[in-house]
Amino acid sequence: MSLHTPDLTQFPPRSPRVRLGGFAILPRMLDKGRATLTGKNGEYHYACPLDMGFLDFVGIDPEALKKEIAKSDTEVLAWITANAKHKRTMPEIIAWTNWQEHRAPDNTDGREYLNGIHKAGAPNREDIATWFDVLDMDDFVSYGGKA
Repeated sequence: MSLHTPDLTQFPPRSPRVRLGGFAILPRMLDKGRATLTGKNGEYHYACPLDMGFLDFVGIDPEALKKEIAKSDTEVLAWITANAKHKRTMPEIIAWTNWQEHRAPDNTDGREYLNGIHKAGAPNREDIATWFDVLDMDDFVSYGGKA
């Protein structure tokens, strides 16, 4: 898969765990944005709630970023760094990324939703506890992986 023109009808975006500039979620969001620009986003949505968590953290408008998204990862990261309303330090980025990686449902409705996706995709797996776990599992089984 080309990182500049991902086809999310054939392959999933990068895991939310993959980091760019220390940020989790960002590479996945870039894949979804680039695929959206070419009409190859499939079931994925740019600026979804997960993406908005990152965008809110740094203070970037999703439409402004969309105009830059066709550039390389390094160029997009430089643009984000230059244009972020919230200039984050590396310790803040690391703390935020760690929190995102370990974030799990914090209410009954969220737990029920996560459990539904888990049961539909990989009912025998006992390691699905966080939102990132369920996203990775769902990407895997959605593209033919056997759980």
